Amino acid sequence: MDGIPIPDLLHAIMPIWELDSYTDTPFCMMQAVPGDSLDLDYVKCCADAVGCQPAWIERYAFYEKARKAYAIVHTGETRKYGNVLLQKGVIPC
Repeated sequence: MDGIPIPDLLHAIMPIWELDSYTDTPFCMMQAVPGDSLDLDYVKCCADAVGCQPAWIERYAFYEKARKAYAIVHTGETRKYGNVLLQKGVIPC
């Protein structure tokens, strides 16, 4: 997905992707390290695309959770803290 910004990718996949309704954190983003700041417009765009607010995960806990991911999609996103984690649920018939 090189060159595609994450909000655009999320807008494209969310109509056919069901988030896991049995977890409190189906959409996660990395928490900023003290002293860093987040691009709040980017966070809003992602939340709007997904349809809910993200759960914030500490940096190293985020890396650990990402290591256990079923699939990783690389994009051209260059924003600091631009990574997201989505947990897929059951797609209704």
